[in-house]
Amino acid sequence: MPAATTTGELVVRVLRDLARHSPADLERWQQQVRSLGGCREPIRLTGSRLLVDQTTGEVLHAYSTEVEPHGHLLIRCGNRRETRCPACSTVYRRDAFHLVWAGLAGGKTVPDTVQTHPRVFATLTAPSFGPVHLGPDKAGRLRVCHPARKGLACWRKHKADDPLIGQPLDPRTYDYVGAVLWNAHAGKLWDRFMTYLRRELAKAAGLTLAEFTRRCRVAYAKVAEFQRRGLVHFHAVIRLDGRHPDDPEAILPAPAWATVALLEQAIRAAAARVEVSSPYSETFGVRRLRFGEQLDIRPITALGSGDITPERVAGYVAKYATKAAEAAGTLDRPIQARHLHRVTAIERTPDGITARVLEFIDPDRLPPGITDHALRMIATCWALGDRPEYADLHLKRWAHMLGFRGHFLTKARRYSTTLGALRAARIEHREQQTRERLGLPAEDESILVVAHWSLAGQGFTPGESILAAALAGDHTPTQPDPSPQEGERACA
Repeated sequence: MPAATTTGELVVRVLRDLARHSPADLERWQQQVRSLGGCREPIRLTGSRLLVDQTTGEVLHAYSTEVEPHGHLLIRCGNRRETRCPACSTVYRRDAFHLVWAGLAGGKTVPDTVQTHPRVFATLTAPSFGPVHLGPDKAGRLRVCHPARKGLACWRKHKADDPLIGQPLDPRTYDYVGAVLWNAHAGKLWDRFMTYLRRELAKAAGLTLAEFTRRCRVAYAKVAEFQRRGLVHFHAVIRLDGRHPDDPEAILPAPAWATVALLEQAIRAAAARVEVSSPYSETFGVRRLRFGEQLDIRPITALGSGDITPERVAGYVAKYATKAAEAAGTLDRPIQARHLHRVTAIERTPDGITARVLEFIDPDRLPPGITDHALRMIATCWALGDRPEYADLHLKRWAHMLGFRGHFLTKARRYSTTLGALRAARIEHREQQTRERLGLPAEDESILVVAHWSLAGQGFTPGESILAAALAGDHTPTQPDPSPQEGERACA
């Protein structure tokens, strides 16, 4: 929404947009906005919904958007990104919390015995592509930034909020091509790491890979986080389960030989071995992409004890599930045509003279707040995206993500429940509330739902945005993650 320069202009916009509503329409519109719970960019739908008794054919309830203001039904956008919609990202964060929590403490189809399984919280990082400014250490103590006797040095002590942290000391020598290619292959690196991890576990246990697979399973849930230097690293809960020979869906206690020490040993060995090669380029050759030397592995303790507890781990993973590359100083949405500068290049070919349109990132057309480092990575993505050898990486499409194109929150199939199951439970709960309000049986399977919906648009008008923000003031999600005991209520 374009920012108005004066309060008067804001008031005019509100009055102009709301003048189309009658008092009844305005009251209904406010009810819809309040039901959104603070969603900034609601989806606008048109259509109808019927509840029909399959036995008699009687229409028990009918609804149509024709009776709504503007003829639209407003529903939540469901965006997971905190910068796009804080309200919907809070719902996503709480779902992510309970998804990770269930795999550590049990519940939601996961047995409580997972609390005794070997499990660790591991962090795998990216390698260095050039020296960057350093912030405080893990304890929060200020440290001298690169006190090198030879080569690049800074000598300053950067505070945690210093915008220089993560920026290259010398952008001219920083390996931007390697950094972009690493982000683009990070998901593949993780997949290959899991393959090597199973092999290393089998080797450490003195088993063949086939025998290990029959007796043990590796389950995980991971989240991708962008560092301030613009590179992805992974935080992962990794758990060892036993397998049932006749029930592949069962989650059993791990064999006695499967210990936390064995798991940690295998993770370190797999992380050191894994390697992915980038496509060959005549200009850049083949890049051998590996994880960085910094590898942190911490055992997850029992409930309520120690530093790395299931509660803290689930909250940490859920926190970063709603963030993206904007934490590294870049955009929170794809590069669009308005961000580009187009130049027509005249080329002489064997067939004659041809004209070709070239597209470049125009820094002056990008939103404010993008760091110089992020801008160089975006420009590198755009330049590499024109090369046919990197076509499968779709670097232009993912330039705003600095080349990373994976999902931020992923898990093994049998780690725990799914986000879809949590959403389905919430939908079922709301459907039961609707039936109770209409005086219909909550569990009557003879009632058929016949619905047809079409997308009409997204978001508020400028004036509606101002009023919606005021109405949703008390709904702005600033509450902490729900406790595990509140799981059923929070997911309903």
